[in-house]
Amino acid sequence: MLTILFGLSSALAWGAADFCGGLASRRGKAFQAVLFGEGVGLVILLGLALLSGEKSMSRQAWLMCTIAGAMGVLGLLLFYHSMTKVQMSVAAPVSALAAAVLPVIAGSFLDGFPGWLTFIGFGLALAAIWFISQADGGPKSLRLRLRDLGLPLLSGVSFGIYLILFNRSSQSNIFWPLVVARVAGTLTMLVYALASRQSMLPPRNAWGLIAGYGLLDVTGNALYILAGQAGRMDVAAVLVSLYPASTVVLAGLILHERLNRSQVLGILAALVAIVLITI
Repeated sequence: MLTILFGLSSALAWGAADFCGGLASRRGKAFQAVLFGEGVGLVILLGLALLSGEKSMSRQAWLMCTIAGAMGVLGLLLFYHSMTKVQMSVAAPVSALAAAVLPVIAGSFLDGFPGWLTFIGFGLALAAIWFISQADGGPKSLRLRLRDLGLPLLSGVSFGIYLILFNRSSQSNIFWPLVVARVAGTLTMLVYALASRQSMLPPRNAWGLIAGYGLLDVTGNALYILAGQAGRMDVAAVLVSLYPASTVVLAGLILHERLNRSQVLGILAALVAIVLITI
């Protein structure tokens, strides 16, 4: 039950972080929101790690967290870029599905088969991710080609690798894995910003949203660690992958964007999936 509680809380935090990051990206640029959001999170985490007196990690855990942090940021960059090439209602669910499927496969090998009810719940949760991510006029009218899905799939694979490596390297620590991953992510974003020769400073009216994004993203990551420590990695990863539901609900409450039938169906499917996973 702790895995369910922490996993769903992580999904709520990550969905709210994406909402803040999305609004910040509208006022500036996406990479600016990610870069400074990573920086805000790093400052918070470094302070918490030093105050907590938490023991350092092994070299193997440091290496895995470093790779995880770089892969997570790479996934974000690929995801934002994919949305300029492919319809958003296709890019979002494809990326989220790929991110959730990889930990399910890895968890079956590392932790054993989770049981049929849980496995059915996984399948229903994956379907829920797809439906929740559908905007009006989604891919029904779009002729999909395999190459159109390349960037969203690569983005999802990057996120999936992040979820796997981060889980395996944070079984005995909370703050230091987050610090190491955040350092790697921040450095990766700095390299990208310098290589692209774009202005790194976001506009003033985006700073509050960027700070919110950084804080909520840190919270989501910490809760994902706790979910993975409390139970199976695949259960934690599938539950946190339901984060689009949080983003959609916030968009409806704050921006007054209406839920369409697919999104309502997806939220209902997610609730049923959670029940099956908890049985």
